[in-house]
Amino acid sequence: MQRPRLIIVPGLGDSGPAHWQSIWQAEDPRASRVVQQDWEHPALPAWIAALDEVVKKASAPPLLVAHSLGCALIGHWFGRMRRPIAAALLVAPADVDSPDHTPEEVRCFRPMPVDRLPFPTTVVASNDDPYVAPERARWFAQRWGSRFVLLGGLGHINSESKLGRWDAGKRLLDELTSRCT
Repeated sequence: MQRPRLIIVPGLGDSGPAHWQSIWQAEDPRASRVVQQDWEHPALPAWIAALDEVVKKASAPPLLVAHSLGCALIGHWFGRMRRPIAAALLVAPADVDSPDHTPEEVRCFRPMPVDRLPFPTTVVASNDDPYVAPERARWFAQRWGSRFVLLGGLGHINSESKLGRWDAGKRLLDELTSRCT
């Protein structure tokens, strides 16, 4: 069986060419990416609309691959749209409720949506992420009904983490995909 189509859902500032999300997209000709009009000053309604446009184009329920603010976006979007989703990999969810962890630009995404998600999900966090405390990421995972994976010393699990292709993340994606069937 073929893996569901990937939809890359970047967070604040987008994911540059060295980010694992961009590398995964480049490796998968079926993958698509949510593109926001303003990556630096997010507006929740506009970001929801952009995600919805990409999901609506999928011929079958897609597999969402979110990073940082993209995780909160998926929660807000699903709470409004309720479209079929195969699964979601939620990496380094930014704590939009915490001024100690996230910038003012993301406050329009609070409160963090924490309703249970009715599709398979895995939350991946790092024990030294400056944008979310590990216990808070674990709490998000519990609320969403997600498998929780805590990694050590990877910061925000982004291009600054120098992960390249991030093979360990690909294995988590493969495990998640196996739960879609």
